[in-house]
Amino acid sequence: MLYEVLKALHIIAVIAWMAGLLYLPRLFVYHAEAEKGSRQSETFKVMERRLLRGIMNPAFVLVWGFGLLLAWQGDWWHAGWWQAKFALVVGLTVIHHVYARWRKDFEADRNTRPARFYRLWNEVPTLLMIAIVFLAVLKPF
Repeated sequence: MLYEVLKALHIIAVIAWMAGLLYLPRLFVYHAEAEKGSRQSETFKVMERRLLRGIMNPAFVLVWGFGLLLAWQGDWWHAGWWQAKFALVVGLTVIHHVYARWRKDFEADRNTRPARFYRLWNEVPTLLMIAIVFLAVLKPF
């Protein structure tokens, strides 16, 4: 029963975290197209900060906490599929921190990247998520 509850909480946290990882770079796309100092730019700053601090950061902590508890409960430390999944989640974590850094650049009006750059980065978490789901569901090795 404990395992199933942890799994449900982990999935809920993953959904919230992924929503943020998919939406934040989309906000960056629009923010990069907005004139610095404009009302629109200032609105994007608020939206980005609230998304990161209010949803993504707490979800990120919960994903890791519940995920590690699941690994402990399932004794998966030596399972190859879990190690590959873990590596991909580390990749998502790096992306999370990179996005947080870019948000600070936008907040300080220091962004120099075009909207296209953020459009491409918007796809990276999706690709990692697909691989993670297949590993978790199929446990291929």
